[in-house]
Amino acid sequence: MAATELTIIRSRVRWTRDYWVQWSVAAFTALLVFAPIAVALLQSVRSTPLYESEWSFTLDHYVRLLTNERFWEALRNSMALAIFGSLTATVIGAALAIVLIRTNIPWRRTFSELLQAPLYVSSLVMAFGWYMLYGPSGYISLASVTFLGGVPWNLYSLPAIGVLAGFSLVPVVFLYCSATLRLMDASLEDAARSTGASPVRALYRVTLPLMRPAILYSLLLCFVGSIEVLSIPLIFGTAERIEVFTTFLFREGIGRTEPDYGLLAAASVMLLLLMTVLVSLHSRVLGNTHRFTTVKGKATRPHTIDLGRWRWVAFFAVAAYVTIVILLPLVGLVFRSFVKFLTPLVPPWDLFTLDHFRSLIEQPSYVRAITNSFVVALFGAAFVTALVMVVVLIVKRSTFPLAKTLETIALYPRAVPGIVVGIGFLWIGLTVPGFTLIHGTLFAMVLAFSMRDLPTAFGAIAPSLTQISRELDLSARTCGADWSTASLRVIVPIARPALLAAYMLAFVSMLKEYASAVFLFAPGSEIMGTVMLQLWTNGNFGPVAALAVVQVTATVVVVLMVRRLMGVRMYE
Repeated sequence: MAATELTIIRSRVRWTRDYWVQWSVAAFTALLVFAPIAVALLQSVRSTPLYESEWSFTLDHYVRLLTNERFWEALRNSMALAIFGSLTATVIGAALAIVLIRTNIPWRRTFSELLQAPLYVSSLVMAFGWYMLYGPSGYISLASVTFLGGVPWNLYSLPAIGVLAGFSLVPVVFLYCSATLRLMDASLEDAARSTGASPVRALYRVTLPLMRPAILYSLLLCFVGSIEVLSIPLIFGTAERIEVFTTFLFREGIGRTEPDYGLLAAASVMLLLLMTVLVSLHSRVLGNTHRFTTVKGKATRPHTIDLGRWRWVAFFAVAAYVTIVILLPLVGLVFRSFVKFLTPLVPPWDLFTLDHFRSLIEQPSYVRAITNSFVVALFGAAFVTALVMVVVLIVKRSTFPLAKTLETIALYPRAVPGIVVGIGFLWIGLTVPGFTLIHGTLFAMVLAFSMRDLPTAFGAIAPSLTQISRELDLSARTCGADWSTASLRVIVPIARPALLAAYMLAFVSMLKEYASAVFLFAPGSEIMGTVMLQLWTNGNFGPVAALAVVQVTATVVVVLMVRRLMGVRMYE
C-alpha cells in the first residue's frame, strides 16, 4: 500500500470507533505485558520498598547482588542445568522424530501421541512422579535396593536435574523436528541413494543437515526453558542445596520472613535480561535459512526407511523411554493416590485407601484450590483468547500504524519467566492505587496467567487469519461496514476453530500453571499448583498425588474434547 494511500486511510479512520478500539487494545496489551516488568525495574533502583513513600535512586541492590556468592553459584548452576537440559532434550527429541517419522518402527502413531503427554501435564506433576518412583525413597529405588543391593542413579545432582528438565522438554523438540521431516522433499534423499548411499547414510548426510534449523531452534528454546524451570530444581535440588536462578528468587521471596525486595527485584531484572537476550537469538541464530528450503514445486513425500530386524531394537528402545520417563511416573502418581504409602515391600492392595481423595472433598482448602484452578482457567482462557483475537486482527487485518510493534509486544512474554511475572504482579497489587483491591484475588492470577499465555494464543490464531482471504473483509468494507463490524461479522466466525484451539491451549496452560501463582495467592485464592507445593513441603505426599490425578484427569478430558470437536491434535 502506497504511503499517500495509507495516509488517506488513516485520516479517515481517526477519531472513529475503529481508531479507539485499536489504540485502546494496543495500550492495554502493552500495559499488561510491561507493567509487572516496570515495577520490578523500579523496585530494583529504589532505596526503599515500593509501598513506602520516601525513597531515593540507588544501584546498591545490583552491587549487593553482584557481590553475592549465592547469586553467582545459582547463575553457574542455571547455565549448567540449561546445558544438560537442552542437550538432553535436543538429542532425544530429534532422534525420536527421525525414528518415528522416517522409519518403519511398529506403533509409530501411538508412540508419537504418548511423547506429547508432558506438553499437557505440568512439569510440577511430572517432577512429583519422578520423585515418587526414582527418588531416594521412591518405589523403584527401594525395589532396586532390595533386589540389586543399591540404586544406580542419583537424582540429587545437578546433571540429573538437568537431564530431568530435558525430559520435560523433549516433546517440544519432537514436534519441531517431526514437522520438518514431514515436509522434506524426498528427491534430495533419492539423489543420494542414486549415487550408492545407503538409506542410513542418506539420512545422516542429507536429512540431518537439512534439519539443522529445527534442531538449532529447538536447542535454544530448550536452553531458555531449562533456565526458567522451577519445580524440578526445587524438588530435587533442595536436599543437596543445589540452587539455580529460579530457586534463588523463590527462596528470596518466599523462604524469608522479611524478603529483601531490592535484592529480589535486581535478581528478577537480571534474569529477565538474560532471557530477553536468549529469546532474541531465535530469529538470528539460523542466519540465511533459504539454503535449507526443501519444499518446492513437484516435491514428493519422503520414503519410509526399512530398518529390517533393527526395527524391533528401535521399538524396544522407544518403548523403554516412553515407559520409564512418561508412563510409569504418571501411573505411580495414580497408585500413590490410592495407598497409604507406596513401597515394593508390601502389596498395594494391603495399603489401599480412599482417604486422600476423601480429604480433597472434606478439606475446604483443597476444594477451594480445585475450584479456583478451574475458575481461573475457564475465565482466564476466555479473556486471553478474546484479547489476542483482537490483537491479531489489528496486526494482520488493519492499517494500525504500530501493528508490527504490537505483534512484538504480544510475543515478548516468551522471554518473561513465570516467577518474574508473579513477582511483578505482586508488587502491582501491593503498591499501585486501585490494584490493591485485586491483591491476593483470583483476578490477579487471571491477569498474570493471561500475560504468560499471550504468545501461545497468538501462535494459535495468527496462522488461521493468514489463510483467510482479505477479499472477504474488504468486500464488507465496500458495503459500508467499518473495520470493527467487518472483523466481528466476517472474520471471527470463519476463525472460530482457531479460537477454540487457542481457548483450549490457554485453558490447559492455566490449569497447570504454578510458577506465577506462588507469589500471588493468599488464603482463599489457592490453586492446585500452590497447594501441591505446600503439601509437598510438609511431606503430605498422598494428597499431592490425589490433586495431581485430578489435574491430569481434567487435562485429559479437555484434550479429548478438543480432538472430538475439531478432529485434530492441539499441538499439530
